[in-house]
Amino acid sequence: MDAALVVARHGGALDRRRLRELGATDHDLRRALSSGTLNRPRRGWYSTWPERDPRFRAMRVGGRLTGMSAIAAMGGWVLGEHPLHVAVAINAARLRTQWRRDHSRSDARPDGAVVHWGAATHDRGSSTGVVDLVEALELVCRVEPLEQAVAALDWALKTGRIDRIDRAALAQRLGPIGPLVDLADERCESLPESLARTRLRAAGLHVHSQVSWTGGLERIDLVVEGVVAIEVDGEQFHRDTFEEDRWRDLELTGAGYHALRPSARQVFGQWRAVQAAVERALRARGILVHLHNSGVEALKHPATRRWSADHAAVARLTPELWR
Repeated sequence: MDAALVVARHGGALDRRRLRELGATDHDLRRALSSGTLNRPRRGWYSTWPERDPRFRAMRVGGRLTGMSAIAAMGGWVLGEHPLHVAVAINAARLRTQWRRDHSRSDARPDGAVVHWGAATHDRGSSTGVVDLVEALELVCRVEPLEQAVAALDWALKTGRIDRIDRAALAQRLGPIGPLVDLADERCESLPESLARTRLRAAGLHVHSQVSWTGGLERIDLVVEGVVAIEVDGEQFHRDTFEEDRWRDLELTGAGYHALRPSARQVFGQWRAVQAAVERALRARGILVHLHNSGVEALKHPATRRWSADHAAVARLTPELWR
């Protein structure tokens, strides 16, 4: 029997008892371990994941990926590097470091893993190495910065991984911070767009997402105060559309917008310059604002305005973070 194939078909990790129930013998397991098609993250467990895989390391600790680690493993929108977040059972014992299954966490130096004692039970028989998405999103909303939590929610909604029922259930689980879920937008198309939207709203600006224009046939990523049209460029999407993007900027300007096109890299690493450009563009249109730094600490302080323009395109109102 090909023990590795059996394990792969059942989520990526099986314990010895379950493997024997499925027909694998000790000889099959020894052969798979010798060939490298199976690895042992913990005593009695066998996995097809390589040792550097976050799922393998989470199982070595004694649980499954959760929080931002789970979002990243599912292919979600994650900014920067994060520690390994591991959910373990509330009665878990004999936890190990993420790098050595023969080193107890209690005896070792900090290894970069963050353990969350929230799982009701241990995995039995099989494991995917990752908690349920709603569980992962709940932890993200509780412990991560606002912009990262909203980006994770945007991705989950955009890709259809959660629906309205899941969204309502998540809001209920979050309790007092449940309204955070309402800040997500299923129309958001990328991580930099999500970050830009959240940061601009946190700075005190009215921001509308995916605004229809030219008869509703096209959409603008973000419209700020009704006059600044922001198209966030990601290299993977715009490398071959230079000419088309330039025409789009001309059309936006002709329609009465001030067009800005920051790159994803600028949104990620040079946000102050992007925000300053937005403020300058607003001032050029007669909207005098004094923006505070984007961030959770500033959410209750809206920008000050001398005049606010009428929205240049029809769009539904969206909740502003400071309200």
